[in-house]
Amino acid sequence: MVVIIGGGICGLGIGWRLAQAGLPVMILERDRAGQGATWAAAGMLAAQAEAEPGEEPLTALLLASQRLWPDFARELEQASGQTVDYRDEGTLVVAQDRDEAERLRRRYDYGRRYGLALEWLSGAEARRREPHLARGVTAALFSASDHQVDNRKVALALHAAFLRAGGVLREHTSAREIVLRGGRVAGVRLPDDEIAADTIVLAAGCWSRQLAGLPPEAQPPVRPVKGQMLALQMLPDAPLIHHVVWGRDAYLVPRRDGRLLIGATVEEQGFDTSLSGGGLRHLLQGAWQVLPAIDELPLVEAWAGLRPGSRDDAPILGPTSLPGLVLATGHYRNGILLAPLTAWAISRLILDGVLPPVAQPFTMARFARSHAKEEAPL
Repeated sequence: MVVIIGGGICGLGIGWRLAQAGLPVMILERDRAGQGATWAAAGMLAAQAEAEPGEEPLTALLLASQRLWPDFARELEQASGQTVDYRDEGTLVVAQDRDEAERLRRRYDYGRRYGLALEWLSGAEARRREPHLARGVTAALFSASDHQVDNRKVALALHAAFLRAGGVLREHTSAREIVLRGGRVAGVRLPDDEIAADTIVLAAGCWSRQLAGLPPEAQPPVRPVKGQMLALQMLPDAPLIHHVVWGRDAYLVPRRDGRLLIGATVEEQGFDTSLSGGGLRHLLQGAWQVLPAIDELPLVEAWAGLRPGSRDDAPILGPTSLPGLVLATGHYRNGILLAPLTAWAISRLILDGVLPPVAQPFTMARFARSHAKEEAPL
């Protein structure tokens, strides 16, 4: 039996792949499946526009998962009978003054050297693609390969596909403690029950470190990072924008139903998910500077979610020093983008005993190596 602790997009994706392979698998979710960080996200698949120097292993991981998304979306829609609204119009990153344009140009030059398919646009060229952009937009980077998906629809589709494949889902069920016997994983203790398991996948997002019973060396260094977001309502048949647009202080994501998502703050506020006037004002002002026409749009929703941030803001994937315990957490701002690769890599590890090479730099072992370097004598 494989028990997955956490029913977000990664836990559901791993469970679906394992159930497809015929393994008995159960997901334990403390709340409702897919309703945490997955539900709060924006669904951007922006591996290329966000590539930065010094993060080449992470960029390689993000690009590998981005390439999986079109087939993953089609297969998921077929398996679930539900749409996930995968959209491929591309992403615009805009500059609003000369200094921003210079920084964006450096990012563009780096991306081109790295082999990314990026296009440089003048402000006028950007407005030809999106006529409602502010006159103050001086330049833009266009990434045709950076797409988007409706993350809420993905969550619902994965829920259905997992159950159709024979998986067992227990919602409103908190895993309290890992049960160990003979130096390895033996099960999960619940408030009023215990479930035997040969393998446990810890995919509990920002709650992953709170599980009792983990030896210190197997505790993932994951913390909650709050993000506030809001949605305005456009006319579905006459949206203000068609591409995902990144500005200095906010990004804008158009949905097929006319909703315009605006996000997101980055706040170290523990497990607090309250909304603040300052946070929402910051988002609206940032969006207005890029797209002034939002002034007349009604506000239809505002929410906050908790991203699982690791010590280096990269995911933690793969085996641990505790036999039988596998990690799939710490995805920070890339949980939606990395979902197909996480599901594939972790299922391959469980089925074949080998973590695919692209994921190997992201095991817990990197933190032990980092600590050893810090402690090494001069």
